[in-house]
Formats: sequence, structure tokens, C-alpha cells
Amino acid sequence: MTKSDARSVRDWLRAIEVFARPLPEFAPDQAPSEPVPLFLAWLREAVEADVPDPHAMTLSTVDETGDPDARVLILKNVDASGFQFAMHAASPKGVQLAGTPRAALTFYWAEFGRQVRVRGEVRPEPADRSAADFLARSATARAEALIGRQSRYLTDPEERDRVLKESLARVEADPGLLDPAWTLCTVVPDVVEFWQAAATRVHVRLRYEREATGWQRRQLWS
Repeated sequence: MTKSDARSVRDWLRAIEVFARPLPEFAPDQAPSEPVPLFLAWLREAVEADVPDPHAMTLSTVDETGDPDARVLILKNVDASGFQFAMHAASPKGVQLAGTPRAALTFYWAEFGRQVRVRGEVRPEPADRSAADFLARSATARAEALIGRQSRYLTDPEERDRVLKESLARVEADPGLLDPAWTLCTVVPDVVEFWQAAATRVHVRLRYEREATGWQRRQLWS
């Protein structure tokens, strides 16, 4: 890419308008004392507004060398204990979390100009809860997980189709078949930050920080 091309791309990106639509206001002083009720209120608004995949989130981890890694997952549940997602223990994220059991979650609802960032320890749930989550997945999703090859190099798509078909036959023959490596996890947050965009770029940020006495709310510079 030439310098001229780089400038062209930079100018093109800078010209894309952001936060031009009407955005909701956010009054931090009226926020609840704990983060989960506010998160659920924002999520509910996104669902009611038909925002695509409103429960999608970016899970960020680090590998054994300290390099960051990230991927988009689906939120499985959120309650007072934390934010839940599921994974295969042999997947890259499973291996990374086994080595460094901490993670960050990022939710973004562009239609509202809202972002929520979560950071904390990752704890595996009991085996029975992981099993229940696994069995709630579609037959094809369970069959794919049972293969246990997530993120490995795929050199022959025909082999993939054959192996998946065989695995699906196992699931259909035994609907209660479990994968012991399937793990439901909870991110136990020590920090949850809410970010509300503003067209003026004076964005509103509210951070909840867990302390010995409970959650503390602090507003941040935008």
C-alpha cells in the first residue's frame, strides 16, 4: 500500500459519521447501587428494540506468552454471581483460561451508542450445570463439540463433513450423550463499566468497582 493509499483509507474512515442518530441520555447519579440491574435494563432495551444478537459479547483472554486473544460469544446468563458463557476445555480459550483464569467481556449496542465492559476472575461452574448447558444446545452444536477439534487446521472439508455426520449420528442415537470437557463458566466481575456515547463526544462513563465493603460507583472522564 502506498502512502497515498494509506491517506485515502484514513480520510475515508475519518469521513464516516458516528453517533449521528438520536442517542439516549444516561444519568449516572440515578444508576442502581450494583451493576447487574443496570446491565439487564440496557440489555432488555436492546432486545425490545430488535437489536441483532443483543446478547453477543467479546471475550478477551491472554495466552501463555501474554498475547491477547478475543472472540465473540453468546452470553448464557447473568445474575448476582456474574456473567456466564460456555466453552470447550480443549479450545484455545479453554487452554488460555486454564493458565490465566481472568477475562474481559465487552458488549456493544451500536443502535444506542452503548458499551459495557466487564473484567474479573473466571470460575468453572459445577459439572451438572455444564451438562445442562451442553444438552440445551442443538444436536448439530453438540455433535460438533464432541469432535473436539475446535480451531485446529482444516485440510479436508470432506473429512469434516464425514466426521460431523458420524458425530451427529452418535448424538441422535444417544440424546443424553455428554462431553465432559464442555464447561459453563462465570466471569465474577471486579469491575463493570457502562459507557454511553454522545454526539458531542463528551461521553458518559460510569464504573462500578468491587471493594471489601461492596460495589463503589465512580464516574470517569470521557
